[in-house]
Parts: sequence; structure tokens; C-alpha cells
Amino acid sequence: MDSRLGSGSAVAGGISALGRQTLDLVSEMGRMAIFLLFAVWCLILPPWRPSLIVKQINFIGVGSLSIVILTSLFTGMVLALQGFYTLSKFGSEGLLGPAVALSLIRELGPVLSALVIAGRAGSAMAAEIGIMVITEQVDALKTMAVNPVQRLVSPRIAAGIIAIPLLTALFDVVGIFGGYLIGVKLLGLSGGTYLGEMQAQVEMLDITGGIWKSLVFAILVTWVCCYKGYHCGHGAEGVGRATTSAVVLSTVLILVGDYVLTSILF
Repeated sequence: MDSRLGSGSAVAGGISALGRQTLDLVSEMGRMAIFLLFAVWCLILPPWRPSLIVKQINFIGVGSLSIVILTSLFTGMVLALQGFYTLSKFGSEGLLGPAVALSLIRELGPVLSALVIAGRAGSAMAAEIGIMVITEQVDALKTMAVNPVQRLVSPRIAAGIIAIPLLTALFDVVGIFGGYLIGVKLLGLSGGTYLGEMQAQVEMLDITGGIWKSLVFAILVTWVCCYKGYHCGHGAEGVGRATTSAVVLSTVLILVGDYVLTSILF
């Protein structure tokens, strides 16, 4: 009898803990959604601060150029190298151009560029806002009747929406060029075949789908990183946890969002 009561109480405790975790998750999702909606609403409210948006575009976009170009170049080169030997088994080496282009435009370009930016700019955004929170600079803004979300979060979201799709387009172009270097200059494929087949096979739907993905990923990265920094814990340890959590959650949401968007767009 006692063993039955003990097992029953253990099951009840497990269900209770699961319920609490579920409620906490739902509450956190609700707070994040309200945070995003308020940040977007602040974009259309005066006073407008275009200089802050330009500053963040420079930080997110120009600051990430080198790592995006390097990543995209070697991604395209690896795709061409592996794709050539795979296609050669079926006598379809001429389709290397479309294979590289479609892989980059539809999937790898938006995903890898978003992951790179989340690791570089997203972590910096979370840490910067988190430090402002723990040093009471956010409270000082509130004291001066300055909306901290409008000043700190909204410009970063707007800059991400502008800069990340442009970086994704650059990622695609440089990656295709890297594939051209390997396929044409190293492996001896005809340059006309590489570019001609690409032109014939790549459709506007592929390009627009990649652009939509990059826009969604831009919102995800800036939203999550700003939220985690704005609601960080106390002290340096809290900022560190918030930064780590921001990058991890952004990465997971990018990968999950990529699957969902691919099933919808293509």
C-alpha cells in the first residue's frame, strides 16, 4: 500500500513539474511576443532616430562583411567540389551550376548567413543591452522619459531587417563565384555550361523564397538577442547566461524556421 502511494505521489509530482514548466514556457513565449510587437510599434512612433538605425546597419552589415564573404566563398567551393564528384557518377557534371546556385539561394545562403550574424552581431547585441541593464543605464533612460525599447531595441530590429537580407544576397553571389572557381578553373567544366544551366534552372520563386527566409531570420535573430539582453539576470554571470541563451535560441529557431518556411514556400 505504501509503495503504491509513493509511486502515485511521484507520478503526481512529475505531472506537476511538467505542468509548471509548460506554463513557464507559454508565459515566456507570451512575453517575447509582446516585446516584439511593442518594439515594432515603437518604430512608427516619434521621435524617429534614423541615425541609430544607420549606426546599427553599419555594425550588423558592414561589420559582418568579412566573415560572411569568407564563409560563403568556401561554402560555394566545397559545394562545387562535392557536387562535381557526385554528379559525375551520373554523367551530369553540366548541372553543377544549378546545383550550387539552388543550394545556396534556397537553403545555405539564408541559413548560414543568419547563423554567422547571430554568432557575431547577435551575441554582441545581447551583451551590450545586458550590460546597460545591469549598470542601470536602462533605468536612467526611463528616468529621463526616454523609451528604452524605442532607443535600444527598435533600431536594431530595423537594421537587421535591412542588413541581413543584403548580406544573404552577397553570400549567394560570392558562394556561386566560389563554385565557379572550383568547377570551371580547377575541375575543367565549361564556364558557359556552368552559367547557362544556372540561368535555365534557377527560377524567381527560388530567389524570392530565399529573400523571405532571410527577412524572417533577421527578425528572429534581432528579436531574440535583444530580448535576452533586455531581460538578463544580475551581474556579469547574468549577462553571460543571457548572451549564451540568445545565440543558442537564435540558432535553434533559425533551423526550425528554415524547415517550416521551406515546407511553405517551396
